[in-house]
Amino acid sequence: MKKILLTAFILCSTIACFAQSSLISYDDLSYLLHNNITKADTFFTSKGYTLAEKNIKKNTRKYTLAIQGGTYNNVNVRIDGKRLFLEIETNELQQYNLIYNSIADYLNKATSTADVQAYIVKDLGSIYIMVNDTPPYNPLRRNYDIQIVSDKAITAYN
Repeated sequence: MKKILLTAFILCSTIACFAQSSLISYDDLSYLLHNNITKADTFFTSKGYTLAEKNIKKNTRKYTLAIQGGTYNNVNVRIDGKRLFLEIETNELQQYNLIYNSIADYLNKATSTADVQAYIVKDLGSIYIMVNDTPPYNPLRRNYDIQIVSDKAITAYN
């Protein structure tokens, strides 16, 4: 009986870990902000995202990931000089939870208003999270707009 329970626990934890492998965490954000935009192409491709839009003149790229259950992750990457700016548009609650939980140990300051949650994170920069309800109201399905602005000292190298 113990072997069956242990096997079921290992199987469930493996599935849970695999499900989050395509989601973005603190370590992923740190890697992206410290590297150039061509590394972002390789990074997102390895996570299963597809390049939806690429504008060389504006130095922007948009990556999309359709997640099982009708949810999605859209990541917009913009380079301005030597700094990268990231925006994650998602309706996946686990993406929001993963970012929130992974930055918890590195928080320098957290503020919140009615519309925006703002976090200043050590060795990363500022994270702004806006949560909106979806048109057919569902408390489990909300749209999360997560913007990451890197610290002035963090620049992407070539």
